[in-house]
Amino acid sequence: MMRLVLCLLLAVVGATNAFAGPIRIKDLVEFDGVRGNDLVGYGLVVGLNGTGDGIRNAPFTEEIMANILERLGVNVSGEQFRPKNVAAVLVTAELPPFSRAGSQIDVTVSAIGDAKSLLGGTLIMTPLNAADGQIYAVAQGTIIAGGVSAGGDGANVVQGVPTAGVIPSGARVEREVDFDFTGLTSLRMALRTPDFTTAGRIEQAVNTAFGRPVARMLDAGTVELDIVATRLPSAAHALGQIENIFVEPERKAKVVVDQRSGTIVMGEDVRISRVAVSQGNLTLRIEEAPIVVQPSPFSDGETVVVPRTTAEIEEEPGIGLAEVREGTSLSEVIAGLNALGVSPRDMIDILKSIKAAGALHAEFIVR
Repeated sequence: MMRLVLCLLLAVVGATNAFAGPIRIKDLVEFDGVRGNDLVGYGLVVGLNGTGDGIRNAPFTEEIMANILERLGVNVSGEQFRPKNVAAVLVTAELPPFSRAGSQIDVTVSAIGDAKSLLGGTLIMTPLNAADGQIYAVAQGTIIAGGVSAGGDGANVVQGVPTAGVIPSGARVEREVDFDFTGLTSLRMALRTPDFTTAGRIEQAVNTAFGRPVARMLDAGTVELDIVATRLPSAAHALGQIENIFVEPERKAKVVVDQRSGTIVMGEDVRISRVAVSQGNLTLRIEEAPIVVQPSPFSDGETVVVPRTTAEIEEEPGIGLAEVREGTSLSEVIAGLNALGVSPRDMIDILKSIKAAGALHAEFIVR
């Protein structure tokens, strides 16, 4: 297990060193106004092989099915139908920025009733609304489910999530988002990871590329761009040049721990001061073995349960008091921690204690 932690941390070192260096501005920031919009719709999936909603348990499925049939000219008022090959679903999608009418986007389909699987189903034409209540796209098509389920009278097995799936290019954009991008005179760049040093470097890199002050850092997460000062025909031309400028971002030192899987990930800038660590395990074991005492035959005695408890405490020798020397690089930090020779679970507890002692100089994140 300790070798697993060592390999994992060394892999993180290699990955960090591999990505250390200049990164394009387009991968560091979001441009103000250049954003997608979430869409949602309520629809019906048909063609399922008996794995649809139970109409008795999901009456809304019967209601939407009746509405669709009536729109198609089929009168089903007062009829009782119990098909097992339909399911009510929620359809979600993201309308990308600058999407034009007629373009296609991917959609995700998720069952909301008691359907067992959407595999092989077809989504009937479903309008997709944005937060303003307007219809921006219409979805329809065959669902690609991400799982499978099978079973019999005595048992069943499910792999993946068969009650959710996707339709690649399953929605067609019907309405465009009004946004006058060409009329902008200034534009803000929002850093995905706010940092004063990174924002300053973006400002300097953009001004150097244009040879004059066109960018100004407002705070740790925002850099404002003067479109007029770039002397380019439009904001689109300006962003076309700016987004490919390389900048070396400044990263915050972090240690991320996943207690469920015992995974530990460290950033390149993590440092540990000189500290001594002692670790051991204490096991308390209690066993109950009650004894039943019966009275003699033909006597007036009563049956009595006599408790019998065995308790013992077991303490492992542990690692004693070990010194973790001050690390000036991530590899030295890993070498010092691995010298403790403990399991990943114990390593997490040790890192918590080192952080509490003020010797771990990094943000400690537990998930």
